[in-house]
Formats: sequence, structure tokens, C-alpha cells
Amino acid sequence: MKLVTYSRNKSTPLKSSDAFFLTGSISCGILTGDGLIDIPSVWPGPKPPRSVREILQRGPDCLAKLSELADSTDIFIRMKSGLDSVKLLAPIPRPNKAIALAGNYSEHIKEAGLALGLSDSPRRTTVPRPFLMPPTVVIGPDVQIPWPPYSEQVDYEIELAVVIGKSAKRIKPEDALDAVAGYTIVNDVSARSVTFAKDRAKRPWDEFYDWLNGKWSDGFLPMGPYLLTKDEVEDVQNLDMQLAVNGRVRQQANTSQMIYPVADIVSFLSHIMTLEPGDIIATGTPAGVAMATGDFLQPGDTIECTIEDLGTLTNTLGPHPKKFYEPLTG
Repeated sequence: MKLVTYSRNKSTPLKSSDAFFLTGSISCGILTGDGLIDIPSVWPGPKPPRSVREILQRGPDCLAKLSELADSTDIFIRMKSGLDSVKLLAPIPRPNKAIALAGNYSEHIKEAGLALGLSDSPRRTTVPRPFLMPPTVVIGPDVQIPWPPYSEQVDYEIELAVVIGKSAKRIKPEDALDAVAGYTIVNDVSARSVTFAKDRAKRPWDEFYDWLNGKWSDGFLPMGPYLLTKDEVEDVQNLDMQLAVNGRVRQQANTSQMIYPVADIVSFLSHIMTLEPGDIIATGTPAGVAMATGDFLQPGDTIECTIEDLGTLTNTLGPHPKKFYEPLTG
């Protein structure tokens, strides 16, 4: 199933129904070839789930019931030319935890000049490098990415994102995919420079923290367009992925090239923290980022991230800020 979170752009009648949606409200649905099924509207009985995260929290029985509804209902949101009556949001608009991996593709480590401090094949000699991001980084498809006021260089990073479906703590790699609900696309946008480095005294670890700060800006983790449940993904370690800027391909790879596959990532993280339904794990980016070439994003650029079976996530980059943040100049 393709699970979505969406807002209703206008009062929208349903096929085979006299019901009308309220303008501007947010709901969850199932995207099908015939249209979009609004889950709360077709749920049999009281207390329907009202968000994708609530669906995951309710567990496999809820997903199974939704699968049955998708096969049996004839009530769809009308779609004249694509999703013209609704706006898709991030599948999990505010995850409790958004976790990402640094350096999970060998070619990306090489293009960075091994600056990540790893060999090009660290699987047998070290472990994944995760970092947390605030929930405010998440935005949905077709939303403008705000240019942060503290960086003059903005980069892109296509990544497969894992969506956790049940609580997981200290699980083995062979059991790890049982904790996964499905997958989506994220663009791990990165600020590659920080204006607050100006006039700053040098200290150990500043370079690391500058890099980490560059991941936390509002809107820096576009996500979507939908969550595809894992039963529809034949092999998560064999998905083609591509990122294009203004139609020009910048990144092209396959998830088979990951240093640490999804099962190992989920297992490792579950030994560090408890993973919960709706948590998002971005699994690293392949080679082709602008950091390696100096060809950074420009205002108005359109970034299209495509992963096999998961659709295309499209966003544009907003304008330069009128004034950059330089805290040491006052």
C-alpha cells in the first residue's frame, strides 16, 4: 500500500458519496491507481486512525484491515489530472525521531576525499555513524526549501528512508526488517558552510559541529511522496535511485551499494536507542553531491529525487536570505 498524509485544498466530493471534505483539513489515505481513499471516511466502525503514525502505532492488524479496504471500497477522492484536489504532505510530518547516516556509500566517501574519516569500505572495521535531526527539518513534496540564514552553500542528498513500524530494542539483524513498516524518499539537504565561522577562534571539533549544524535547518529533510509498505518492496537492497537538478542528473546509484544494509542499520540503532513507530531513518547518500564539484544549488533550482517503486519527490530551493547570520560581527 501507498500510505499518504494530505491536506484537502478545497471542498471535495467523494465518488459514490454525498460527503464533502472541509477546506484545509489534514487526513491520511491510501493512494491507488483509481484515486485516493480517505481512511477516516471508509473506516468500518468507530475511532478510525487519523494519521499514518497512528496507523503504525496500531500495528499489523490495522495495516491488514486497510489493505482489505483498499481492495473493496469504491469511495475515492476525485482526481481529474493527478492529485489536483489535494496536497500531499510528508507521510510522517513530525516524526518523533529523524535519524540519518553519514558515509554509507563507498563512492560518496571517496568523492569527499575520505574527509569523513573512514576508509572506502569500513564495514568490517567500524560501525555506522548516525546523527539525529529535529522534527522541524521535515517538509513534504512540492514545498519550497528555505535557504538557511547561516550558509551560503546548499547541497542535496537523495536517500532511501526507512519507516519504523513497531517498537524495537536490541534486535538482531536477521529480525530487524520485522520492525520496518515501509520506505519513502528523503532529500538530506545540507548547508556546506556556516557564516558564524567568521572571526571565530579555532577549537577542536568545530568542523564536526559546523557539519552537524548544517543538517538541522528548517525544511532540510523533504520527505515523500508516500510511504510504501514493505510487502510491496521485493528487495530493499536492489532499488535504483536518481537525483536531478533542473533536469540534469547529479546522482545515480542502487541501494545495493550501501556499506551497511537496512537490516544492519536498524539493528545497530536499536542497540543505541528504542526505535518507535513512525521513526524515520535516512540511510545515507551515494556519490554525486555538490560538495565534490563545487556546483552547489542556486535559488529556484528544482530537485527531483526518484527511487524505484517509491515515486519522485520534488522540491525547489528558496531565495537567498536578505541578510546572513554572523553572530560575532556585532
